[in-house]
Amino acid sequence: MRLASCAFYLLSCLTFGLCLVNSSSSDSEVNGAPLPVVLWHGMGDTCCFPFSLGSIKKLIEEHTNGTYVRSLKIGGNLVLDYESGFFIHPNKQVDYVCKQLAQDEKLTDGYNAIGFSQGGQFLRALAQRCPSPPMRTLISLGGQHQGIFGLPKCPTLKQSSCEYITKLLNYAAYEDWVQQQLVQATYWHDPLHETSYRLKSTFLADINNELYVNERYSENLNKLKRLVLVKFLNDTIVQPKESQWFQFYEPGQDQHIQPLNQSKVYENLGLALLEQRKRLHLLSVEGDHLAISKDWFVKHLVPMLLD
Repeated sequence: MRLASCAFYLLSCLTFGLCLVNSSSSDSEVNGAPLPVVLWHGMGDTCCFPFSLGSIKKLIEEHTNGTYVRSLKIGGNLVLDYESGFFIHPNKQVDYVCKQLAQDEKLTDGYNAIGFSQGGQFLRALAQRCPSPPMRTLISLGGQHQGIFGLPKCPTLKQSSCEYITKLLNYAAYEDWVQQQLVQATYWHDPLHETSYRLKSTFLADINNELYVNERYSENLNKLKRLVLVKFLNDTIVQPKESQWFQFYEPGQDQHIQPLNQSKVYENLGLALLEQRKRLHLLSVEGDHLAISKDWFVKHLVPMLLD
């Protein structure tokens, strides 16, 4: 029975894209008034499921004296919010969120942000394109900042649907209609066809300054107090998992990972300057995609929301 319970729990983690493991740590006492926190969910999730971002929202509130936490909902209801993770182009989502946050008076003085899986690169795009209200700290949990080249699992989708999406990505990711209709195609990064990726990617190549260098992106990214990139060491969803640290395959092959400081994005996007200023933080955690404990979250991430 215990083995069956553990198996069900792990399946829930991979299905809904986020797990917080109960821990024995007591609540910490917090003084002062920390900045508000904005959350952006990943693929196959929504803003408000009580077992995913709902629990994260509650956890942050408990450990920050009830600071304001806004979990982003794309569209007017949870169905649209869920579908946005697959079928609403990231450019449209980022533009929508930019307008929504500008109308939120509680964010006027700035906010911290946490992105889950693809929500990590969406929030980074927001920081680069929409600097008002100002984002102070960006924490990316499992974000695919150099894209993906493989889709081994599709949370909350039937196997047949996952197989269909995988075939589209493998054979037609850079077709215009696929780019416009499938979110995952917009950050599909084929190292065997780098030119096609740079020319035809309608989202990731742009926010990574890979087609041409948009200095505004670099300047806005360097306004962050911190860029925190969390990699899951046993990740079975993100391929390659090093993308969570802005690393990727060396061009022309899909075996060897290029060191971050040897990639063009390191200079072109201003990551080198962020690292020089000690604002780039690379963290790692044991576990599969987004499977983190409350202890780890409170110990490593909550202090960044309080500072």
